[in-house]
Amino acid sequence: MYKTKKRVFDIIQIGNRKDFISSAFDIFIVVTIVLNLFVTLFQTFDESAPYANVLNVLELITILIFTVEYVLRIWTADFLYPNKPYWKAVLAFVFSLYGLIDFFTFFPYYLPILFPMGAVAFRMFRVIRIFRLFRVNAQYDAFNVIINVLNDKKNQLISSICMILIFMVAASLCMYSLEHEAQPEQFANAFSGIWWSVSTLLTVGYGDIYPVTTMGKVMAIVISFLGVGMVAIPTGIISAGFVEQYTKLRMLAFHSEEHELKFVTSVIPQGHSWCRKKVKEVAFPPQIILVMIIRNGEALVPNGDTVLLENDTLVIGAKHYNGEEYINLKEIIVKQENEWVGKQIKDLDISRQELIVMIRRKNRTIIPNGLTYIKEGDAVVLYSKLKDAD
Repeated sequence: MYKTKKRVFDIIQIGNRKDFISSAFDIFIVVTIVLNLFVTLFQTFDESAPYANVLNVLELITILIFTVEYVLRIWTADFLYPNKPYWKAVLAFVFSLYGLIDFFTFFPYYLPILFPMGAVAFRMFRVIRIFRLFRVNAQYDAFNVIINVLNDKKNQLISSICMILIFMVAASLCMYSLEHEAQPEQFANAFSGIWWSVSTLLTVGYGDIYPVTTMGKVMAIVISFLGVGMVAIPTGIISAGFVEQYTKLRMLAFHSEEHELKFVTSVIPQGHSWCRKKVKEVAFPPQIILVMIIRNGEALVPNGDTVLLENDTLVIGAKHYNGEEYINLKEIIVKQENEWVGKQIKDLDISRQELIVMIRRKNRTIIPNGLTYIKEGDAVVLYSKLKDAD
């Protein structure tokens, strides 16, 4: 059961271009989303009337597919949140952004069955289905950059939005007090002023409500000029966030030259203590940088919430050591005729100034001890202590 559940999780959650079933599922879900959106859009045309039965069947099939997928995601939620109990993992997925999008993709379809009187009102929830397309983009770096920018600048964005809302309310009250007597029908209450302030500050300009008094026009000019600056604030914050994000990426690209970083790779074996832990939960030394994760042939740029899985290849960067004059490392490929084959390290005839520090055996990296056997085909890394080191 565990292997089956893990396999289902790999297919529906992670995706792998080298895995035919996983790739086929990804394509299948994308086609289902596009087909569902096509049905939703085509049903708004009068020309769809002759095909109503076919469209209804297609919509039902796609909704059932979304429902089954959602159930499978709940079933495998403990793999998505490996450090939480099962029920907490389920709640974490259900109330996550993608969990809510997945839920509202199919749930509004069943609402008219439960509440027939609200069938018309529930139709507006169908627009949420379009957000399923975000899952298609979620694996690409461009989409991740957008998410990272919004996360990094969320406090500034919230502050700027609050400022805009306060300014809109103030502008609406000013315009209402100046125009209510002259246009009691247009500026009947404060909400009319808010509608005018929104259309003015956001440069929509519907033209259905506008000031006619001299003071109202003067105030509108002042509000318009101030509004341009206010609305530009969140735009500037997001733009600055993109510049910072791409600057970080460029610095990372040249990091090895500027700071003399060296990169090594390490594969997480089954049962390792890092397996199924988030990156932020792993105690890397301060000088160590986790640059990349290679998973099933795909290169992932990790963040603190990225979960490490077994067989992940970690690309790790560290500051270059400048003491090569004291270190001599060489790699020896052990062939069939080598006298080391079949012997334990403690029985090898090597100098006391030499030490076997690592063995690469097929796709495994072994940190040896004296009882480790040398096998044919091993790549033995031999450390020699130079005389000058003393």
